[in-house]
Amino acid sequence: MGNMKSGWLYGPVQAMRGLVSLIIRLLRRHSGFMALLGFTAGLLSFILVQRQADASRIIAILMLLTWVWLLLEKPIRHLLVVRLGFKLSPYALKFATQMVHQESLFFALPFFFITTTWADPQMLFTLLLMTAAGVSIIDPIYHRKIASNRWLFPLFHGFSIFALLLTALPIVLNLPTSDSFLLALIIAGLVSTPSITRMIQSRRWWAWPGRLILLGTLGAWGWLLQPWVPPATLWVTDMTFTHQITPEREPEDRLFNVSATAMRADGLYAFTAVRAPLGLQETIYHEWRYDGEVIDVIALQISGGREAGYRSWSRKQHFPEPLKGRWDIRVVTEGGQLIGRRTFVAGP
Repeated sequence: MGNMKSGWLYGPVQAMRGLVSLIIRLLRRHSGFMALLGFTAGLLSFILVQRQADASRIIAILMLLTWVWLLLEKPIRHLLVVRLGFKLSPYALKFATQMVHQESLFFALPFFFITTTWADPQMLFTLLLMTAAGVSIIDPIYHRKIASNRWLFPLFHGFSIFALLLTALPIVLNLPTSDSFLLALIIAGLVSTPSITRMIQSRRWWAWPGRLILLGTLGAWGWLLQPWVPPATLWVTDMTFTHQITPEREPEDRLFNVSATAMRADGLYAFTAVRAPLGLQETIYHEWRYDGEVIDVIALQISGGREAGYRSWSRKQHFPEPLKGRWDIRVVTEGGQLIGRRTFVAGP
């Protein structure tokens, strides 16, 4: 084919190089643009999920597609350099990675911020997400402490795609929360494999087993810490206690002070309305706890799509003695992720 740089492609390649350089300069000057874009897309997607609009799925897919650059970086760079003679500076490549991290973290942030139960340990995950998002827009910290550190970068890289997947997969694929969590762990692990390879750079025989063990250990810890992660696309819109459910599937009354005598005589309903993306089928559980101890666990099936949330309830008729005291009802996913909770004190 000859030297393309002196052939008919020279002009378009030069124009493309100039355009890319201009975009990089503009983004460097306005370094928070991708963060703002990601946050706006996340907030808009969250609103559209509430309204059960298919546009939320399109936005989530677009966010996932930004990772195509990172996944196919070497083939794309080969095409640009070898085939087209188009060279990108190392800084441009690092800057592209930083932008993908920014839009991923800030896209997930509105979902987790709104659905987190802040009095629960799961708030630590959301605080970590907020910290990572903040670090991604502070160039001195990101480039000097994260991107240049062969130990921290793989963790930051994997966490960014993991947070995005936890948000996007239930919207795009309508997967139950536990399935989404497992798939997000697997994909994040695969995406992080090149970074893990650079983390352990030895060429000795134990290098690859060591990388696999490290990757498996991180995945196992991620799975065990699932109850500490908020379910990004599930949240309680209504929760109360009542002695009776009407034919319209509504609580007949809303109890704030619950009588122990009435509980023994009539039992008690825990009523919840849980909002979920359209088409999502999920098993949730009502955990009845007395003074912190699990007394009963009742499984419920919910379907996404109702704007006010899918209405479900559990009823308990047999209570241990002593009945008086603090009762907690926790709404959790199959993987133990807390969706919401409510407390009452059984009195005389």
